[in-house]
Amino acid sequence: MAKKQWTVSLTLVVISIFFVALNMRPAVTGIGPLFNVLMTSLHVSTTSISFLTSIPVFCMGLFAPLAVPLQRKMGTKSAITLLVTLLVVANGLRFFQASYFLLIVTSFAAGLAIAMIGPILNAYIKKKFPERFTTVVGIYSFGIGVGATLSAALTVTFYQGFGNSWTVALGMWSILAVVALVIWLWAIPSGHNEQLQQVTATEHARNPWTSRRAWVILLYFGLQTSLFFSIMSWLTPLLQDKGLSLEAASAMLTIMSVVQMIGNMAVPILMEKWPSRMAWLLVLSFVGVIGFMLLWLTSGIYLWLAILLIGFMLSGLFPIGLLLPLDEAKNDQEATSWSSMVLAGGFMVSAIIPILIGVCYDLTGNHTWTYLIFVLLMLGILATTGLLRKKHRKRHV
Repeated sequence: MAKKQWTVSLTLVVISIFFVALNMRPAVTGIGPLFNVLMTSLHVSTTSISFLTSIPVFCMGLFAPLAVPLQRKMGTKSAITLLVTLLVVANGLRFFQASYFLLIVTSFAAGLAIAMIGPILNAYIKKKFPERFTTVVGIYSFGIGVGATLSAALTVTFYQGFGNSWTVALGMWSILAVVALVIWLWAIPSGHNEQLQQVTATEHARNPWTSRRAWVILLYFGLQTSLFFSIMSWLTPLLQDKGLSLEAASAMLTIMSVVQMIGNMAVPILMEKWPSRMAWLLVLSFVGVIGFMLLWLTSGIYLWLAILLIGFMLSGLFPIGLLLPLDEAKNDQEATSWSSMVLAGGFMVSAIIPILIGVCYDLTGNHTWTYLIFVLLMLGILATTGLLRKKHRKRHV
């Protein structure tokens, strides 16, 4: 079965999934590198800029349950086509006006699209690559990491290259969405629509909302996603607060994203050889605690070590978060419903943290609470790992 996976047509499917995945972060993570620029240009508080990250993340949770009915109604190909088109529009509108209101509206639209792309692609991968879904999820999460890395690396470059225009810097990401749309339309057979509609409409599925296991996975996903979006939003201002320039802080964010991007691909592949999710979670969690303590308490060369450790930690936590609901799923419909439940609740939980950090900074004028929140999130991940590990032993011993 595994040998039959990598035909030319299926390789094209993987490539199209990768390009769609590239577009699942820049609309959100492009804000972080320009955090202070936007705050100054728009004359708003740090809390207000934090909403530009939290709103799309909250939407990713709020609208994720709509993935199941949308997939049933339209099929995978048409549904993803519609949602990527929405990303084209959301990013493209940012070209036209330097408006905080427009940023809010486009952040909402991007979050709506990303919310449903995730569960639909998760279920599609589970069905299309039953023997290699860990590897394909790794490629998918690698694509998300590449998109986040590109936004970290190029947003400031676009800003400086186009006359310090942040509207151009943010609007440029619509071009990447257009590329993904073209490749998706070309690579995915139209027959996939009807095929998936029939499967999802007829198979019986357990309700994840009544499963304690699903709730623990949801909490874990929310905590790790909180870490990702918070550090992508706040690392640049944190480093600037330590005396680094915008260019230097942006470079460190880029390096962290590169480490994460590589790990997004490498960790799932390594997990095929060493499959224990719980062992990986424990190692990654301890690495993350060390990384955040170094970021908080040190300076100079130790900051580079901190971002390397944090990047590695984030690179593994996210694909594991995608895999845990798929591990539980017994069929395609469960893959969609469990993924949508975990992504829905997890993203809604994670939308709170960037705003909380902004409020704490506005009240205190320093980042002490920012670092404390990061460490508390890591401890929360360790706690959920303990709960997951107990059930994991029962299932696999």
